[in-house]
Amino acid sequence: MNIRAVLRLVAVVLIIIGTAMVICAGVAHLYGDPARTKYAMLTASAVVVCLGLAGVVLTRGADSRELGRRDGFAIVSLGWLAAAVAGSLPYILSGLIGNPVSAVFETMSGLTTTGATVLSNLEEVPRGLLLWRATTHFFGGMGVLILCVAVLPFLRVGGMQIYRAELPGPEKERLTPRLVTTARALWGVYVLLCLAEILLLMVGGMNLFDAVCHTFATMATGGFSTRSQSIGAYDSAYLEVVIIVFMLLAGTNFALHYRALRGDLGHYLRNFEFRGYLIIWLAACCLLAVLVSGSGNYDDVGRAVRAAFFQGTSIMTTTGFTTADFDTWPNPARLLLVILMFVGGCAGSTGGGMKVFRILVGAKKVVRDLFRYMRPRVVLRIWVGQRALDEDTVSHVASFILLFVGMFAGATVVMAFFTPDLVTAAASVAATLGNIGPGLGAVGASENYAGIPVAGQVVLTLCMLLGRLELYTVLVMFMPGFWKR
Repeated sequence: MNIRAVLRLVAVVLIIIGTAMVICAGVAHLYGDPARTKYAMLTASAVVVCLGLAGVVLTRGADSRELGRRDGFAIVSLGWLAAAVAGSLPYILSGLIGNPVSAVFETMSGLTTTGATVLSNLEEVPRGLLLWRATTHFFGGMGVLILCVAVLPFLRVGGMQIYRAELPGPEKERLTPRLVTTARALWGVYVLLCLAEILLLMVGGMNLFDAVCHTFATMATGGFSTRSQSIGAYDSAYLEVVIIVFMLLAGTNFALHYRALRGDLGHYLRNFEFRGYLIIWLAACCLLAVLVSGSGNYDDVGRAVRAAFFQGTSIMTTTGFTTADFDTWPNPARLLLVILMFVGGCAGSTGGGMKVFRILVGAKKVVRDLFRYMRPRVVLRIWVGQRALDEDTVSHVASFILLFVGMFAGATVVMAFFTPDLVTAAASVAATLGNIGPGLGAVGASENYAGIPVAGQVVLTLCMLLGRLELYTVLVMFMPGFWKR
């Protein structure tokens, strides 16, 4: 393994994280935040940038060799861990979060776009720190390492290994022949959609600061809000519709957005996964609306339907915004939301979960295997649109689903020792492994994760990282053979 090259890239990540803190410190000054907040952010920035620069200097010349597959896994896993630890410094130094483990939990939640928080009374949190929370979402949504590939010329040789390790989904599609151009295209679409949402939210009466923070959370499918009641605090049908639309866009493969911006709008409906995504979303939200409307929780059917569609979209895209305490909904509705946590968005989106592509392919494989059980000599291929999948891809999808469910079950058993009931244990794991944020029980929509013991927060922090980097990128590092030459 090219250890020097790995450390060099981790150092670059630290420089980017530290530089972003300076911008948040400037916003803290602009809004008149307490002096301790500004000094904390500037001190954290100085420490992180200096560490990054020292790492770049000490590993000078390490970028001349091509990065291998193991190097890509190590860069992404270690880079995200380093970013989470570095990003926790503003919380610790400002005194907002006194426990270092909880501070890392909050930062990892932001970077992995999970949206699980240990904070309450968000209206009292300084603006600079609220922006920092949103900024971690912004970096984590499209991937800070993919940003490095887009802007750093010395990554053009081995950047494909980083691209494969960080971009979610079973298949890593290149939009252009050159990887650097692909990375820039993805980030370009991401930023363009962010600007569009900011403008639309401001049209609906949201101020610039809140619009920026909520846009970063929406497009990253993160869910961090500036209000304790999340989007429900605004009680605006217009804002909810705008956010629903952009949550759906964020949960869609960004390659489709890129082609649409180049004039090929029909590619959306020609895409097998996108069609399945829309069908699952519409069916789930309609069923939720029926269940919630008939539950007696709402006197107004219109409000029940509005809440059902917002929460269904928020959970399926793994954004985690809330407009209602869905933990008070009837059990069938709560169960449907838990199922949606596992589905997630499309491959190549900023959404978490297992991804719609894998769910659809897994379902097709079950149907095929049932048919083969009756007629074992029949040769059947699994088709995705106009393309037949090779057996390696089908096998990988089945293995991923099995591993994901296995990780969920194992982590739930562990969390049962740290939570008051089994519902909270299972929901906390599903919400962090799927990068959703709010769960059920003691971590429900009206609660937070502050009550989870430190050991439990460590487990859930690992679940967030595993979910965002799709298990294999992190798990392979625990194999003894990974570190051998």
